[in-house]
Amino acid sequence: MGKTKQEETIFISEADQFVFGQGSHYDIYKKLGAHVCKKDGKKGTFFAVWAPNAKSVHVVGNFNGWDTTSHNMERIGDGGIYTLFIPGIESGELYKYYIETQSGDGLYKADPYANYAELRPGTASIVYDLSGIKWSDEKWMTDRVGRNYFQEPMAIYECHIGSWMKHPDGTEDGFYNYREFADRICEYLKEMKYTHVELMGIAEHPFDGSWGYQVTGYYAPTSRYGTPEDFAYLVNKLHKMNVGVILDWVPAHFPRDSFGLAEFDGTCLYEHPDKRLGEHPDWGTKIFNYSKNEVKNFLIANALFWIKEFHIDALRVDAVASMLYLDYGKKDGEWVANKYGGNENLDAIEFFKHLNSVIHGMNIGAFTIAEESTAWPKVTARPEDDGLGFTFKWNMGWMHDFCDYMKLDPYFRKNNHNKMTFAMSYNCSEKYINPLSHDEVVHLKCSMVNKMPGYMVDKYANLRVGYTYMFGHSGKKLLFMGQEFGQEREWSEKRELDWFLLAEDWNKGMKEYVKSLLEIYRSYPSLYELDDSWDGFEWVNADDADRSTYSFIRKSQNGKKNLLFVLNMTPIARDDYYVGVPKKGKYKLVLNSDETRFGGQGNELPKEITAKQMDCDNKPYAIKFNLPAYGAAVYTF
Repeated sequence: MGKTKQEETIFISEADQFVFGQGSHYDIYKKLGAHVCKKDGKKGTFFAVWAPNAKSVHVVGNFNGWDTTSHNMERIGDGGIYTLFIPGIESGELYKYYIETQSGDGLYKADPYANYAELRPGTASIVYDLSGIKWSDEKWMTDRVGRNYFQEPMAIYECHIGSWMKHPDGTEDGFYNYREFADRICEYLKEMKYTHVELMGIAEHPFDGSWGYQVTGYYAPTSRYGTPEDFAYLVNKLHKMNVGVILDWVPAHFPRDSFGLAEFDGTCLYEHPDKRLGEHPDWGTKIFNYSKNEVKNFLIANALFWIKEFHIDALRVDAVASMLYLDYGKKDGEWVANKYGGNENLDAIEFFKHLNSVIHGMNIGAFTIAEESTAWPKVTARPEDDGLGFTFKWNMGWMHDFCDYMKLDPYFRKNNHNKMTFAMSYNCSEKYINPLSHDEVVHLKCSMVNKMPGYMVDKYANLRVGYTYMFGHSGKKLLFMGQEFGQEREWSEKRELDWFLLAEDWNKGMKEYVKSLLEIYRSYPSLYELDDSWDGFEWVNADDADRSTYSFIRKSQNGKKNLLFVLNMTPIARDDYYVGVPKKGKYKLVLNSDETRFGGQGNELPKEITAKQMDCDNKPYAIKFNLPAYGAAVYTF
């Protein structure tokens, strides 16, 4: 009697092994790992692990008293995959692989493909059946396939679940479950008008202080906040609230923890065996061996796993520069040049092209974001045009220039005027997201509001005008949690945001101001339709360094609802301030950063101004108004 279809799915065929060896088995996570199923009418779990250099492999767990001899796995084929079906094992069972190395040593390893893991400090994998997860976000998933993200608003809220908000009842760690967090974050994001949330630290990791950037469980949502089903609930609810979900994804490196991927079968299986290619000296972590097909398959299938199995809309790929450059963070003698004598990692380049081609080629509506901090060319160009194939790139240059400028005493800003204009000179080279991320508010860099100069009233006014510049500038937007209400302390993963500050007028006003910016951003196509083209941006006056003012226009495709931004980066009010405009007619006020409801001084701006014909800023018309100190004015025409 032949096997049923359900039973066949638990076995790894010769074709599976061959395609995995070629690096293109994009559903390999459905084969490797632990999968609840039936065999010969008996329910149990099928285990499969890749350990080609092992002498033997056993499954150990509570079910056999962690006996290293009782459940020996069978090696199938020449590719080094070991398998075993164990009857009676169901979801919730703790397990590891006991690997006997060729030298006779014994290693207890967590499953690289496990879908669930023991809460730290425990390190065991847990059998979990993902087939029971229910979804009700069909409309979102269908609609996302045809979306043009380049011409849509994208305002991202970067968030760390464990420190966004803590339980008030004093529970250990204070973590909200994914479901509890979902209820609170959905309400907040709906109020604030964000389009996406970017979640830090979702893949399983042992150390809270790594923020999730040293991963040991690539296929497992961290158990800190609940089960995989709980995490799916969070994504499902966000989608039903029309909020996209972006995950931080870390293919650049992994930690040395003995239960993880490091020297998995007694050899450098996932990492490069040459330390000059396989280790980060500064980070103390291992570098994936991108020349090995099975390793590339592990990572590419992992990206697809999150997108397909957990409906993730985008992956923000961490530390891309560290992958592209062989000498990243290394001194002479600590790295090896490529075959052409250069410092480019040719295998990583090919990996990115493969990864992005597969994600975009499957037409599932997901996209990728590169956190790339150098001037590497064509990060967002298509692989067929010799690009890396990412959808967007974080504009780290914009971020650093912005922060460097905004923290200056206004007296010195006139000598650094170009820091705020330079990004537009290369804006057309990539598809950019302008981030103010968690990295800018840690390690003694100060919170965003405390980067600003002056007394507290000046700091908040500075930040309001700075955010206005950010939302007016070309590129999609990202703010880290707490920045929207003026979090004053640096971020720490150990405590929740200082929500009590919302009892203060400045913080309440800052939150209201960012909400207004988000509403304007989503309401005016001129702010997002033409983000990578000069057709969507025009300087009015980029050269007023002496007064440290900036004025520019954002333009829509149809020429309607254009926006004029006028920004004063000093504590000196500019009375009778003239701004050149392109055409006659009425210019209507959209935003005044100095309103008292935002924490401002209450200086009013005219609700409507009729342009007068005169030569001003190389424009044929001009409008005039009193521009407040640290003031931002936005007019539509």
